[in-house]
Amino acid sequence: MSKIQKDQLAQFGNLELLAKQVVEGFITGMHKSPFHGFSVEFAEHRLYNPGESTRHIDWKLYGRSEKMFTKKYEEETNLRCQMVIDVSSSMYYSGKNELSKLDFSVLAAASLSELLKRQRDAVGLSLFHNNLFLHTPAKSSPAHHRFLLHEMEKQLHEYQAVDSKTTETISCLHDVAELCHKRSLIVIFTDLLDDPSKLDEFMQSIQHMKHNKHEVVLFHVMDKATEIDFDLGHNPINLIDMETGEKMKLQPSEIKEKYTTEINRYFNEVNLKCTQYNVDFYTVDIKDSIQDVLVKYLLKRQKLY
Repeated sequence: MSKIQKDQLAQFGNLELLAKQVVEGFITGMHKSPFHGFSVEFAEHRLYNPGESTRHIDWKLYGRSEKMFTKKYEEETNLRCQMVIDVSSSMYYSGKNELSKLDFSVLAAASLSELLKRQRDAVGLSLFHNNLFLHTPAKSSPAHHRFLLHEMEKQLHEYQAVDSKTTETISCLHDVAELCHKRSLIVIFTDLLDDPSKLDEFMQSIQHMKHNKHEVVLFHVMDKATEIDFDLGHNPINLIDMETGEKMKLQPSEIKEKYTTEINRYFNEVNLKCTQYNVDFYTVDIKDSIQDVLVKYLLKRQKLY
């Protein structure tokens, strides 16, 4: 779909429409990709295995795809997915992009929810900053889906109301691990800008989820140009910590090399630990397409079945 503008996303009532547009574009694109034949049907069908009964083959789908799929029953397709979104102050950073990290995360979560709804799967929502202030159980009803969109959309209208918020990611993720129904898929959107010295504690909260039989997908949401590459020009600038309000005046070129070395070391360590814990870790740049998130979700979905 065409580039999403900030006013489109912030306008009340448009989140559902934008999410549907993202998913429609995603499904259309899949018909031209190596995932052909999987689209929304991947949750309702599975490839036919030679020797099985032909009673459940979907012959109409065979006529369109020339591939044999059998219809899956509801108990085979049901999935509980919990969307977990970090809404701390640092997530409102946008760099030079139209959308902030929170805008991107909300639209990505709304689009994933739309895809899950079409698959008749259950979706829940958890929002946190200095505490877990919203947690809904996963449900699949249309009314519940509208409620989730409303709660996500509310965050887009509270842009100026987060100055004093700090992030307590670790305790919040421990809470999510306990509150979610066993064997859920937990999808987390965060910029991972909590205290780097607490990485081990952070991974313990992820391990808590795995111990409770949850599958975990961690999306590291960032503005690569400024937060990773430190592309801040050559003139002296004032940096403001969006969590604490602390200000620092500096010359970017003087610290760029050390900064990029350290930030990449930190995120590489996160990636390594996620691999050790069998957690899917993906970095997503807010200048990129929301559909990239859907592709990564689809890859995870394939692993689950």
